Amino acid sequence: MRNRSAIIFLLAFGLGIVSLPLSAHHGNAAYDYEKTVTIKGMVTAWIFANPHSLMKLDVTDDKGNVQHWVLEGNAASLSDAGWHKTTMKPGDAVIVDVMPPKNGALIGRIRRILRPDGTVLADSHLPSTLNDVAPPKSAPKPTADSNSDGSR
Repeated sequence: MRNRSAIIFLLAFGLGIVSLPLSAHHGNAAYDYEKTVTIKGMVTAWIFANPHSLMKLDVTDDKGNVQHWVLEGNAASLSDAGWHKTTMKPGDAVIVDVMPPKNGALIGRIRRILRPDGTVLADSHLPSTLNDVAPPKSAPKPTADSNSDGSR
């Protein structure tokens, strides 16, 4: 009986450990990879954290109304991509290239952050179109008799 309880505990523990990374992943289906929106505004918050950094940005539209955007950036662990906790601070004026959502909400994924003079502060290296992440539709499909090194 004691061994049975230990085995059940170990199986449950092992299953929990193996499935934990699955709950941490999410997709980008809400965003439109084919579009990039450029917005100019004032940073109200820069939250440098995992799993994604967040930027809150006040953007004044053509009619003078202030829109409050919330933008998702790379993870803090990707500081080699140009993200740092000192990249921005509240009050900074920035220009942000954003991958917009499909529903038109004032949110988005950050593609690139620039200063008003055009200096790049951070580049997330997100693809600008789906063709950047998938092979072109005209690419030849591998045949069943071909090897990965091209020899037969």
